[in-house]
Amino acid sequence: MESLNPATGDVIDTFDEDDESAVDEKLQRATDTYDEWHRQPIEERQRLISNAADVLRENKREYAETMTAEMGKPIESAVSEVEKCAWVCDYYAEHAAEFLQDEHIGTEPDVESYVSYEPLGPVLAVMPWNFPFWQVFRFAAPNLTAGNVGLLKHASNVPGCAMAIQEVFEEAGYPDGAFTTLLVGSDKMEDVIADDRLAAVTLTGSEPAGRAVAETAGSHLKKTVLELGGSDPFVVLPDADIEDAAKTGARARCINSGQSCIAAKRFVVHDDVYDEFMDEFAAEMESLTVGDPMDEDTDIGPQAREDLMNDLHEQVEESVDAGATVELGGEPLDRDGPYYPPTVLTEIPEDSPAAREELFGPVASVFRVSDVEEAIRRANDTTYGLGASVWTQDKRRAKEVAREIEAGMVFVNELVKSDPRLPFGGVKDSGYGRELSEHGIHEFVNEKTTWVSDVSHSEGGVE
Repeated sequence: MESLNPATGDVIDTFDEDDESAVDEKLQRATDTYDEWHRQPIEERQRLISNAADVLRENKREYAETMTAEMGKPIESAVSEVEKCAWVCDYYAEHAAEFLQDEHIGTEPDVESYVSYEPLGPVLAVMPWNFPFWQVFRFAAPNLTAGNVGLLKHASNVPGCAMAIQEVFEEAGYPDGAFTTLLVGSDKMEDVIADDRLAAVTLTGSEPAGRAVAETAGSHLKKTVLELGGSDPFVVLPDADIEDAAKTGARARCINSGQSCIAAKRFVVHDDVYDEFMDEFAAEMESLTVGDPMDEDTDIGPQAREDLMNDLHEQVEESVDAGATVELGGEPLDRDGPYYPPTVLTEIPEDSPAAREELFGPVASVFRVSDVEEAIRRANDTTYGLGASVWTQDKRRAKEVAREIEAGMVFVNELVKSDPRLPFGGVKDSGYGRELSEHGIHEFVNEKTTWVSDVSHSEGGVE
């Protein structure tokens, strides 16, 4: 398994893939570790996740450079990603005991009845390359602290990140087997998911990958959480602060070099402010610096792989051939590495890729609408339902529009973002289940009902 620098094409390192016996050994070690780990007091599990936060902060530059070298993320963004990972560890170190305490429910006078939240066992996380630390830690922090153990199958182009994350937990003092990286290809996942020792699976990735994982897990009656693709609308209404919307919109489209499921991808702009927004938005997009991801001044680095950039450009070309207009960008940059410039498309035909597919790169699709109802229809005219951003200074209208949008998250006058304090996830083809917050830590636990009576009751009952 090779680790390649997308900016230079150089081989960073090579890793031996785990063979069948190595995978079996890691699964067994995780199972054995779980037997002891889930009996540890919650205070000990909280102490260790707090230690992990310390390890992340102490080594944040090193981890950031590993990310940037392997997948091209601008270094400033990579440092912020490590800091956010430390934040999610801090969050569960502080709140996990509260979230997992027994919930007492009043039933009969002589009965103590309650719900306890108990771990399930080894949980497999299949994770993508675009936020190679954050997407792992938003799984690991709540689930390890809940008493589960984690197995990571990371994307094959970021093995260095995968090993570094395992080292974070080792340095934090976790027992061997509490968090384990499997260096394997996707073709091995069906057997791993089917293994009786595995309790559950979570995946962040593409819709086809999600369907495959859900099908295998479902056939073995294993719980899954899926966070899949997105084609998030960014709705600009007539009374929006256009300057703020345009500036934030450019950042929302191009964060992580445009490679984010929750990036703003379809800009739905009311006719009354369309021209003004377009002028400012195009200027903001054009002002972004494309360059060496290790340079602190770079806003957009290379796409993570050459084939990914080629796929993106093919979508742009097909959209233009169908009738879309290129307002900015639209061609790979003439330099070494898979660099794609900030691109803006308008006059987009209904059935073109820019309207129907997720464009995973710095390409914005802009649509003009005549009223709020059309804006809502356009926002919902997608198979995806991850996030949405709405821009208006009318709070009442904002709440009304937010309720009508089919998405797992709606942010008003802000870009869509993940936050440890809030549940994260989507609907429709963007998946199901939630990560983060109290909701996230409850996904992979047994919500066990317990009834303790002072006296015996001989009466029968029905389900």
